[in-house]
Amino acid sequence: MPYVIRDGDGQIVAVHAIQSAQAEERLQADDAELREFIAATGDSANLQNVLLASDLELVRVLEDLIAVLIDKRIIMLTDLPQAAQHKLARRYELRSRLNDLGDIVAEQDEIMLP
Repeated sequence: MPYVIRDGDGQIVAVHAIQSAQAEERLQADDAELREFIAATGDSANLQNVLLASDLELVRVLEDLIAVLIDKRIIMLTDLPQAAQHKLARRYELRSRLNDLGDIVAEQDEIMLP
């Protein structure tokens, strides 16, 4: 999800793909105010940031979908190309490590583990 910076009047003045000290407020990628800001500024860099954040969200949705299909035995992991198997295994391993860290990553609620 994109993070925004607001001015003193509460108006969006910048959009970032990742959270920072200045950009702490998170908005949905399809937020009306965010879309209005991007349309008004015509700033392709901001649009790219929003698209990047949306891509990251979609990757997680696809990862979850694959896990559900495998869990329900609709597909087997081995049905996927070798490269996809390796990438999924690596992501599962990384998420497992994050899970092992416990409270250290608890504040990042967008991290969902399989």
